[in-house]
Amino acid sequence: MTAPKASGRTFIYHAIAIFTAVVWGATFVSTKVLLGNGLTPAEIFLYRFILAYAGIRIVSRQKLWADSRRDELLLAAAGVTGGSLYFLFENTALGITLASNVSLIVCTAPVMTAFLIRLFHKEERVGTKRIGGSLIALAGVGLVVFNGHFILKISPLGDTLSTLAALMWAFYGLILKRLDTRYPVMFITRKVFAYGLLTLLPYFLFKPPATDWHTLLRPIVLSNLLFLGLLASMLCYILWNTAVKELGAVRTSVYIYLQPPVTLLTSAMIIREQITPVALAGSALIIGGVWLSERKSDVAQMP
Repeated sequence: MTAPKASGRTFIYHAIAIFTAVVWGATFVSTKVLLGNGLTPAEIFLYRFILAYAGIRIVSRQKLWADSRRDELLLAAAGVTGGSLYFLFENTALGITLASNVSLIVCTAPVMTAFLIRLFHKEERVGTKRIGGSLIALAGVGLVVFNGHFILKISPLGDTLSTLAALMWAFYGLILKRLDTRYPVMFITRKVFAYGLLTLLPYFLFKPPATDWHTLLRPIVLSNLLFLGLLASMLCYILWNTAVKELGAVRTSVYIYLQPPVTLLTSAMIIREQITPVALAGSALIIGGVWLSERKSDVAQMP
């Protein structure tokens, strides 16, 4: 009787990861709406993380510091890699190169995560089915983000920043792996928000927030900020960190491939962007690749 129960528990964590990827796929459209209303990428990150931290402080009143200075530094590194640097690299790249370039390169994060896990945890084996599924899904991502318009503009700086964003997210998964056996998910997530905010503040010494309160309180702006802060950040970071703790960083990161087709769908529904047959084919490849990666395979995951 224990095997079905374990299988059921695993299904729940896969569902959590899928839900999180779906929500994060919709954040692109929400962010685009906010950019159209005059907010800068750094301001969007600042306000969404303030809301996320305020929200998690209400439901999580655990101890303030980690058990050791080393762990506190790891938590700070998680806040930098999964928070401030990731968003600054990605959003700055969006202002330099094509969004399709950024989307495609950032979706290499699962591949980078698998490489880092294999590099630093040699006892953990990544099997051929997972590698093959990732490559199929990544090919599908390429079709989705270009959406039938095969334009690849090489931008050394923008593409480098996009690569760094993907690398930051991969390191974030690696750091979570070292912390999640010793601390509750809520504590880790709260510290990620706190250090993400603290490490972003120096940026505003050079470029202070310029958006006035009248703009922030406009219904379309406030509703999108609440969506990004409370749902996409506070709730989804908790869910994602929980999935990483239970499934492992490599298995969970595969679901990042689901974000582009969700972005494609929400863009069509909300801002009326066209969906082409090529993009639909890419979505099918992504779903097939993720399915192949998550089949019972030759992957030895550590708990």
